[in-house]
Amino acid sequence: MNLLNLESVSKAFDIRPLLDGVSLGVSQGERIGIVGRNGDGKSTLLKIMAGELEPDAGRISKSNSVHVGILSQSDYAAQDSTVREVVLGDTPIHQWASNSQIREVLQGLFGGHSDDLLDRKFHSLSGGERRRVNLAKLLVADLDLILLDEPTNHLDVEGVSWLAAHLKSRNALAVVVITHDRWFLDEISDRIWEVVGGKVLEYEGGYSAFVLSKAERSRQGSVEDGKRNMLIRKELAWLRRGAPARTAKPKFRIDAANTLIANEPPPRNEAELLNFAANRLGNTVYELHQASIKAGDLQLLDDIYWNIGPGDRIGVVGVNGAGKTTLMKVLSGEGKISTGKLITGVTVKSAYLSQHLEELDPTWRVLEAVEKIANRVQLGNGKELSASQLCERLGFNKDQQWTPVGDLSGGERRRLQLTRLLMDSPNVLLLDEPTNDFDVETLTALEDLLDSFAGTLIVISHDRYFLERVCDTFVGLVGDKLLRDLPRGIDEYLELRRLSESNDGKVKIAKRESSILEEKALKKEIARIEKQMERRQLRIAEISLALTSVSSDHHKLIELHAEQTSLQREFDDLEMAWLELNVS
Repeated sequence: MNLLNLESVSKAFDIRPLLDGVSLGVSQGERIGIVGRNGDGKSTLLKIMAGELEPDAGRISKSNSVHVGILSQSDYAAQDSTVREVVLGDTPIHQWASNSQIREVLQGLFGGHSDDLLDRKFHSLSGGERRRVNLAKLLVADLDLILLDEPTNHLDVEGVSWLAAHLKSRNALAVVVITHDRWFLDEISDRIWEVVGGKVLEYEGGYSAFVLSKAERSRQGSVEDGKRNMLIRKELAWLRRGAPARTAKPKFRIDAANTLIANEPPPRNEAELLNFAANRLGNTVYELHQASIKAGDLQLLDDIYWNIGPGDRIGVVGVNGAGKTTLMKVLSGEGKISTGKLITGVTVKSAYLSQHLEELDPTWRVLEAVEKIANRVQLGNGKELSASQLCERLGFNKDQQWTPVGDLSGGERRRLQLTRLLMDSPNVLLLDEPTNDFDVETLTALEDLLDSFAGTLIVISHDRYFLERVCDTFVGLVGDKLLRDLPRGIDEYLELRRLSESNDGKVKIAKRESSILEEKALKKEIARIEKQMERRQLRIAEISLALTSVSSDHHKLIELHAEQTSLQREFDDLEMAWLELNVS
């Protein structure tokens, strides 16, 4: 069933055409990934499909019965609305609570559906939380087609894995997604649209098949495209020679791929780089002994032993708030351990790329901002780049190098920040979410550059493809204050997290069952005390009546008074016990 069609659609901003006579269609259950350089029109295409933008020419057609939803890069909602109102609207609780799909979405994106979460105000949420709320709103709605613009932004590795599995489980739902997360793209896509030069080129299969098709086309490419074609073949070689879990389900033709990469060397000569790194760094880079790390009064990591050597390429994964960034700051010297010992090698010259953009003079040109650090950079093993060449490697062509810093986008500023760090010739790179706002081509160029980096590399990223591409070993923080080695990589981390959640769930269920039993016992005890109090009140009332009839019997009066006093004392004790049980 065809859901939506674009016929000869064109769209331009100023004099620059982003889309020029584009004709496309989306059918029921299709999974389409959109790739292309930043600024080439990917988001514009998505907004036109959603009806948020009118094309300059051409038409969009869809049936009135087809329901379409879009997740934009900016997350909006009424500022005073709650999470419940944004995600569930006015749906009664008995309806959504009995819907397994809604419960699965709330569990997958938020870890549950408690009132504390659902009653939070949208304006009080962080950027990552807002993204999850708007994503949940789409996933619980009854839609035929969802259009997702960078849905994995602010999601951790675990969240990205859950989202991919959830979308794959909904066979009838059509998905069109823009993302720089190539693992996610390969996991869910069965077709790729590449937006380039105002046109949209179509490829069958996921990201791996797209890389193969690009590599095949590169054989007929012009000399000017030589560098790009080399990167494509290099990435294809990595895909084919990568981890068994990845190559066991290739979505491209194996024979054709092997022919194209027959003479392609490995992405990096690890023995050569390790030898050079050892010469530059010595035997010691960082050592943590019995280290504990806090954020304020909160204990994040405890009793950590970690030895980082020359040439190590380590990926760090973990749950939000487990201490990844704090750990990176400790290694960079911006933070301190609370107990234990940190040993830093005497030859270590580190560079730390944080998640925050460095403030630069907006009047500087891009090349000027880089040359203020150095004119040339030594990558190691005799490899040297000028400031202009390094800028070009990270996506700033000759013309863009003269762009004022103040005119750069967020992604371009991040690229500039990374370029300036590399120009200082560090031998240890500490990268905290380096891939934010980068398009796929820039990521490929960055990976190629890091292949030639002869030093120690430590990376925090939610981009699984990037981590597996540039790192050799992995460590994980699963929220139990420990730093765990992950010999089997990110798959092992996800298994640990599932096990941790399963155990947490069992503990919560046990606590809830225990609480229910305690509540039943409490109610039973209160009812027992109330009956005893009632019996004593009745007896005290009977004694009061009896006292008037035996006023002449001195011994009887003394006996009744004594009983009344004893009963009143017992009643007061029971009343106190009743109050204590009700207050607790």
